Amino acid sequence: MIKIKSPLEISKMKTANAIVAEILADIAGQVQPGIQTLDLDARAEELSRQHRVKPAFKGYRGYPKSLCVSINEEIVHGIPSTRRLKEGDLLSMDFGVRYDGYYGDAAITVAVGQVSDAARRLMEATGKALYAGIAQAVPGNHVSDVSHAVQTTVESYGFSVIRDFVGHGIGRNLHEDPQIPNYGPPGQGPTLVPGMTLAIEPMVSAGRWEVRVLADGWTAVTQDGSLAAHFEHTVAVTENGPLILSQISG
Repeated sequence: MIKIKSPLEISKMKTANAIVAEILADIAGQVQPGIQTLDLDARAEELSRQHRVKPAFKGYRGYPKSLCVSINEEIVHGIPSTRRLKEGDLLSMDFGVRYDGYYGDAAITVAVGQVSDAARRLMEATGKALYAGIAQAVPGNHVSDVSHAVQTTVESYGFSVIRDFVGHGIGRNLHEDPQIPNYGPPGQGPTLVPGMTLAIEPMVSAGRWEVRVLADGWTAVTQDGSLAAHFEHTVAVTENGPLILSQISG
């Protein structure tokens, strides 16, 4: 069942998501060759304590850390470790918090030092696909209008959308209805109405879309070993169009 949020609830979610955005921006500033991904996770936990929020992912279905860090061919759910980032790596980071009973969730992909032109093009395509999807989050459209916009943008670059993972509703629960695939024809699925809050998150492969999960039970990688990127915003559907909740003011 899709849960419609009141203006007060959306205000609380905006606060939660603004904290997520601020923490992700801080962590992105720490990214450099030689740093351990475990250090990035520790920073996320420290900032969560400072903001008096609970990391959303730690303990969720048994996930052991607060931050998801996915490197190169890793798509999502990579677990922080003593692995050190290298010059030229592509790093996707997914993070969420719970504040005053509501969740925030966002993801970014950043370059570690100087990356290849192909990696930068993949990041550009994924970021543009996110905003193309967000632009469709208006009253009267359907969920699959978001999906279709993401897919057509990604494929215009010659890349592939990952089909095994989806965006989702969000609110008092980290994952709520509806599911939001990143592919499909327009005009299908639930109709969007004001008060819906959606986590829109394109995951994109430079090669094929098929995935496999590593032995840790969490880390999803591209089956063909191609580079992957991931961007995510939490968005509220309003009478005046989509309102991005997970961005830093200004």
